[in-house]
Amino acid sequence: MDPTYDDRALVLGDTLVVADLHVGRGTGGNLAFPVGSGTDVVERFRDLVERHDPDEAVVAGDLLHSFRTVPRTVEDTVAGLRSVCRDAGARPLVTPGNHDTMLDSVWDGPTAAEHRVGDTLVLHGHEPPEEEADRYVVGHDHPTIDIEGQRRPCYLVGRDQYRGGDVVMLPSFNRLNAGVEVNRMSAADFQSPLVTDADRLEPVVWDEDARETVSFPQLGEFRRML
Repeated sequence: MDPTYDDRALVLGDTLVVADLHVGRGTGGNLAFPVGSGTDVVERFRDLVERHDPDEAVVAGDLLHSFRTVPRTVEDTVAGLRSVCRDAGARPLVTPGNHDTMLDSVWDGPTAAEHRVGDTLVLHGHEPPEEEADRYVVGHDHPTIDIEGQRRPCYLVGRDQYRGGDVVMLPSFNRLNAGVEVNRMSAADFQSPLVTDADRLEPVVWDEDARETVSFPQLGEFRRML
């Protein structure tokens, strides 16, 4: 099945995938959770669910940021995400990431290290998968690309990238995350072990105004054009 891109998320048939929500990530100081951030995440998630009517919604890791104790605002946001799924009849599932150390304190729903959707395996991507698949959908690195001085969140699509399978890396769903600029990164610069050849990663940018994606040359060619 061909994926559909939409607002930093991915749709695979009847499955909606988002990654790296980092609920509770602050901007410094004493603010554990800036006002309005949770609402933005929940409302955009609701819009996605309403547009695509998925049977299941998968968070590909780092639902939470890292905490010693979980703020109440984080609990409320996670409850809001679950409420969206419940109202739509979509089964929620989390594939825990490296930041989800406190996940059990706010999430009693289903979890799995990796989740199969047809010929695709969904996981956070901070560790190698145990299973093999034709396609791997991951998060973890929060990719962005600089285009004419403006940094934009992007998906990265790599053919034959890991164990003969394709890799699709999602940008962080949380708009507070500045992300990591990938323009000049090599495979060794990525944190995910599923990236093996950065030159063959194709950036895909979601154009919110046009409601469509814009594809760019693979990073190896893109660098030569700069």
